[in-house]
Amino acid sequence: MAEIQTIESMQPAGKRVIVRVDFNVPLKDGVVTDDTRIRAALPTINYLLQAGAKVILMSHLGRPKGEGYEEAYSLAPVAKYLATMVDAPVVFATDTVGEDAQAKIAAMEPGQIVLLENLRFDKREKKNNEEFCKELAALADEYVNDAFGAAHRAHASTAGIAAFLPAYAGFLMSKEVNTLTGMLDEPKRPFVAILGGSKVSDKIKVIDALISKCDTLIIGGGMCFTFLMAQGKAVGTSLKEEDWVERAGEMLKKAEAAGVSLLLPVDVVCADKFAEDAATKITSVDEIPEDMMGLDVGPETAKIYAEAIAGAKTVFWNGPMGVFEMAAFEAGTKEVALAVAANKEADTIIGGGDSVAAVNKFDLADQMTFISTGGGASMELVQGEQLPGVVALQK
Repeated sequence: MAEIQTIESMQPAGKRVIVRVDFNVPLKDGVVTDDTRIRAALPTINYLLQAGAKVILMSHLGRPKGEGYEEAYSLAPVAKYLATMVDAPVVFATDTVGEDAQAKIAAMEPGQIVLLENLRFDKREKKNNEEFCKELAALADEYVNDAFGAAHRAHASTAGIAAFLPAYAGFLMSKEVNTLTGMLDEPKRPFVAILGGSKVSDKIKVIDALISKCDTLIIGGGMCFTFLMAQGKAVGTSLKEEDWVERAGEMLKKAEAAGVSLLLPVDVVCADKFAEDAATKITSVDEIPEDMMGLDVGPETAKIYAEAIAGAKTVFWNGPMGVFEMAAFEAGTKEVALAVAANKEADTIIGGGDSVAAVNKFDLADQMTFISTGGGASMELVQGEQLPGVVALQK
């Protein structure tokens, strides 16, 4: 991958620096309920403030229609929250590139912050419209992208604007790209990859990419049943993708040919329905009742997976082992999370999405080496895709 310029090579003093952050945070009754993404952007924001920059922040929030202001998706509550986390004045602009934004930016002093209103209130943002890119660029002297979670989108604020301003990667963006590409290019071995989630079709490119990189590939979640079918097993009413059974079989052969140990469940927690109060039983994968569904890996499987994780020097984990949101089916995911946390010798990388939610649920986040903020972006990077937001920063 070509080099990307980072903010450490900037001279931002006195300049207007427009920073794409990922403030797409959950709100309830106008209050931020999870500030993980805001905290992740603070090193970049604070660095620029201390360097004497005028810091202009821009982000999307949710999925507005793109036809103007929608109160439910306003970033105003985020501006109020951010003001409690930084030692600088935070001014909120009620539009993105309009009169209010222009006036508030014109009045800025070094060491101050202006947060623009939701980028996606303007439909031109997602279309990467050149005119909108120019209007955003006109607000600033330099551009920083620190929104790795949106780096797989070719939008005006994540890609297009970089054509019109000197462009740099923030600390979060740099760390995400360097950690994930470093893991793939030069992992400490043994390298154990853990993949869960519901569908093989969603993860097939990631599985393909990791088979050529890792030493052990652990499969859990709903997609394991398609692999078990490829081994000729009956899986009852478990989630399965009949169209992908043949492809799953090919993956098993590919792993064997590559000398990769691909681990599948040996037992599962079965239920008579998809519900917290379902009747459950633990069965071997050879004896799944035809009227029941597997909703978690079983205790014997969790033990085998934990042993494989314990011997690793690099661990990459994306996707839960079962329906961990329900207490009856959380044990497999919890055991894997505990095993990853317990391995202090390994670089442990959590690849966004539900895995992050699981690590947080079991209060283990501070015991992981690195937690990616970008589910879709981290998966696309792992499977070898070019991320538009990263390509735009390459010089």
